[in-house]
Amino acid sequence: DEPKIDNSTQEPMNCTNHTAYVQCLPAPNITCKDYLGIEKVFTGHEVGFYKPIACRNVNGYSYKVAVALSLFLGWLGADRFYLGYPALGLLKFCTVGFCGIGSLIDFILISMQIVGPSDGSSYIIDYYGARLTRLTITNATFRKMQTYP
Repeated sequence: DEPKIDNSTQEPMNCTNHTAYVQCLPAPNITCKDYLGIEKVFTGHEVGFYKPIACRNVNGYSYKVAVALSLFLGWLGADRFYLGYPALGLLKFCTVGFCGIGSLIDFILISMQIVGPSDGSSYIIDYYGARLTRLTITNATFRKMQTYP
């Protein structure tokens, strides 16, 4: 099944530790053995297992509001005030958005979701909307050794 989406956060319901669980219903007449060797035949109406899906931490910052503030009031620093960066907001206000260039750069950075809320949370974006996933390389990332001919 599709996850049940919370309207206020646009994330799956019952999200804890960046994970939510979705019911999975096996197809009718599927037979499975559990770890004890007991067979069970599913009718297609009972839950077979729960699939973990990832969810994000959101604290009420809307992506649409941030982009709109950046587009229309970015030269006043309203976008930075909204996202929780009061020093940069005041600097943009006093310099009229760094003479317009800073406003344009901030609009691009906020639109590309590079600049987010100051508390480290994610934007509220429609669950099936356009959201970006940032790929990173960490110590747990597998790196294939390069061979030279």
